[in-house]
Amino acid sequence: MENWSIRKIEKKDNQAVAQLIRTVFDELNIPKVGTAYADPYLDLMFEEYNKPKSVYYVVENNGKIIGGAGMAPLEKEAETICELQKMYFLPEARGLGIGSLMMEKCLQAAKDFGFEKCYLETMPFMHDAQKLYKKVGFDYICSPMGSTGHVSCPVWMLKELI
Repeated sequence: MENWSIRKIEKKDNQAVAQLIRTVFDELNIPKVGTAYADPYLDLMFEEYNKPKSVYYVVENNGKIIGGAGMAPLEKEAETICELQKMYFLPEARGLGIGSLMMEKCLQAAKDFGFEKCYLETMPFMHDAQKLYKKVGFDYICSPMGSTGHVSCPVWMLKELI
């Protein structure tokens, strides 16, 4: 795909990123309660990730944001554990290898921040996402970690970063 790039989120991206996430939730019929959809900072992603040991990347194509993913400390866990957060792509961004590149960027950021493990939560029907997570070394675990507030996400995975 031509004319696309991965870059850190900017304040001007807030509306587009929130819209992207809501669009994917609607498309895939993901529950809106107990998931990222209900996060109070969904409209303030730049501010949320403009914190220590946090980063959010967007994929831009011809000026349009078509995907995003972030990394932040996992709340109420050891400070060596981070969480892969809000990795969503519009249909036109899927199947092109962008997810793999985005994952690489996020995991490298996590290592640079000094994290030792990375946690994520996902939905059972998100098979392509899980395939990608497994490919890069995430393993399924049998119970949730930390305090994400995402009680409707029943699939939990963890990866060693060191």
